[in-house]
Amino acid sequence: MNNWISALAHLQASGESCVLVTIIEELGSTPRNAGSKMVISADRSFDTIGGGHLEYKAMQIARDMLARGQQNTHLERFSLGASLGQCCGGVTVLLFEPMGQVQAHIAVFGAGHVGRALVPLLASLPCRVRWIDSREQEFPQQIPEGVRKIVSEEPVDEIADLPAGSYCIVMTHNHALDLALTAALLTRNDFTYFGLIGSRTKRVKFEHRLRERGFDTAQLQRMRCPMGLTEVKGKLPVEIAISIAAEIIATYNASFGQHAARAEPIAKLLPASRRSHAI
Repeated sequence: MNNWISALAHLQASGESCVLVTIIEELGSTPRNAGSKMVISADRSFDTIGGGHLEYKAMQIARDMLARGQQNTHLERFSLGASLGQCCGGVTVLLFEPMGQVQAHIAVFGAGHVGRALVPLLASLPCRVRWIDSREQEFPQQIPEGVRKIVSEEPVDEIADLPAGSYCIVMTHNHALDLALTAALLTRNDFTYFGLIGSRTKRVKFEHRLRERGFDTAQLQRMRCPMGLTEVKGKLPVEIAISIAAEIIATYNASFGQHAARAEPIAKLLPASRRSHAI
């Protein structure tokens, strides 16, 4: 796959971040062509902007952008002389465009009514979603692109495979399972966001049981329950789903690029939730 257009389409379809590099200006007696492009991912490169040390430097810059999660475009001006190990003079200007940056890795536990309304919303965002339930019949026939359906008899076991900094949403059909998932997530404690569907009464009950298991106040404060922005009103599944998706967007816009350990607690990023999701 040498053509940059095909490579870009393939990487975006697979959810892999990359940087599109374009020569936008070429001054001097260099052999490169303005408009030449290449695509650079974390471990591969496609097409060429002419090879040589300039291309090597471009790959270094692009991969540094990917490692830092940079989302903004970037211009870089190169003097083609001693700094690039070339004998000819001239100036080349490169445009670096991050493509397909994933804002959040999201795990949704539960394929009930709210889950079925929420997951398509999340799939339309720059996110990658794992949708987990033990009941295969609850999933729709068509799973949105960018969503991985996981049918597991033991949903709690899936927590070990989540990337650090994940966004975790628990909304299963079973309170005992919700509690087990909550305990496992709080034990791991490296998520960026954890939302539990339910009312304030459910939160009080869960906090009591979790304290009996040894969880402290700081850990319990990381649990968002009730979840969802209070500004988005309504009790229909789609209305609840929109409020949760809005909270996810608010969180990743506030904390993207930060390690979970340094990210602000969700309670500081968002207003206190008064929404009650009876479940």
